[in-house]
Amino acid sequence: MKPIATTRNLFSDFFNLFYPDICLACSQKLLKGETILCFRCESSLPQTGHYTNPENNLVKRFWGRVPVQSAAAFLQFNKQGVVQHLLHQLKYRGRKDAGEYIGKMFGYKLLEQNSIVQKPDLIVPVPLHWKKLKSRGYNQTDPFAQGLAQALNVPWSANALQRHRENISQTKKSRFERYSNVRGIFSVTNPQQLQNKHILLVDDVVTTGATSESCLQTILTIPGTTVSFVAIAQA
Repeated sequence: MKPIATTRNLFSDFFNLFYPDICLACSQKLLKGETILCFRCESSLPQTGHYTNPENNLVKRFWGRVPVQSAAAFLQFNKQGVVQHLLHQLKYRGRKDAGEYIGKMFGYKLLEQNSIVQKPDLIVPVPLHWKKLKSRGYNQTDPFAQGLAQALNVPWSANALQRHRENISQTKKSRFERYSNVRGIFSVTNPQQLQNKHILLVDDVVTTGATSESCLQTILTIPGTTVSFVAIAQA
């Protein structure tokens, strides 16, 4: 058995020499024991600390607009920063494993005693319009939801919400225009699935919170629901 194992190890080392696993944030070769991110990038991730602060600047965006139980972004998004590179791999390079990895990281933090995010009954990702889903092949928020669900040991649903129209890009819109752009574009596909449950809505990046607010308001039309919100990053 030893010669076989040795041959396999040599092949693995040879393969990794020419096709190394690289860190999705800095593109450096991953060392033994590292996955998705190198230890250096993982330790330097710009965490917001929202999950321990009941009055963080994300939850304040919903004050007077949506009665969220809590809200928290895991990371701070900065242009050309580590988080942007990581999200680019998730969103455009098919690296769904990056979303699941981050979801698990954040999920374990949400289990800590000082977390403001109570354990939900169901995790629901913000949906994509079917045209964008078809062109991209997947919703980049789904793997994040899946990682959170695994860490928190709760179910998640990719189809609880539906987006009826593909809203125009929010990038150059004012705050008011962003809220008008997403008003009424979501619906609940199966009300019984959400009824009388605490729903954790999740997204990849939150800016003004207009899209997430529209989703949360849609969920709250179902009797007995309460809502919380988390995102991978806050811009």
